Amino acid sequence: MSPATPTRRDGLHARLRAATDPAHRALEAGLDWQARVATRAGYRDLLARLHGFHATWESAIGVHLADEGFLGPRRRLALLAADLAHLGLGPAAVAALPRSKAVMLDGPAAATGALYVLEGSTLGGQLIGRHIAGLHGFGETGLTYYRAHGPRTGAMWAAFRARLEDFADDPEAEALLTAAAVATFAAMRDWLCAPHEGAAFG
Repeated sequence: MSPATPTRRDGLHARLRAATDPAHRALEAGLDWQARVATRAGYRDLLARLHGFHATWESAIGVHLADEGFLGPRRRLALLAADLAHLGLGPAAVAALPRSKAVMLDGPAAATGALYVLEGSTLGGQLIGRHIAGLHGFGETGLTYYRAHGPRTGAMWAAFRARLEDFADDPEAEALLTAAAVATFAAMRDWLCAPHEGAAFG
């Protein structure tokens, strides 16, 4: 085993980060977010795609995590709807946006793995949000998805990492969690990076 390979002493987060790194990098390479948000129309289309993903995955995570007290503050579907409204899409248009295909999660561990991907995106989202604000002059409105938890982002992430450790002593649960995280990265890449017709996004 390479010295750089995480061991059980390193904690579940370190092992999960290493296991998902290839899928995470593939998503980042395929997304090319700076090009996507260079225009307001491109930014709107990216938000529309994200809305379709969160609509499906937040619902599935909620069912299988069965802990709304923990998940509720981490839901961002309503933030996406608010940002799309700021960009001219009314409630009916937002409701009609395409959604990613249904997802199967196998219990709380898998749901936590999927949430790892969504919640982890709030960290890089702070940088992306500042970039978009500078490009398009947005203030408090139009960027609520990427601003996410705002100044509470660090604390929210620390709380999530603490939740991960609930599964650290259960190899079977860790395997389910890790597989779900890898699958979520791959599903997000497939959905966000697939060619689409602009007209489908209002």
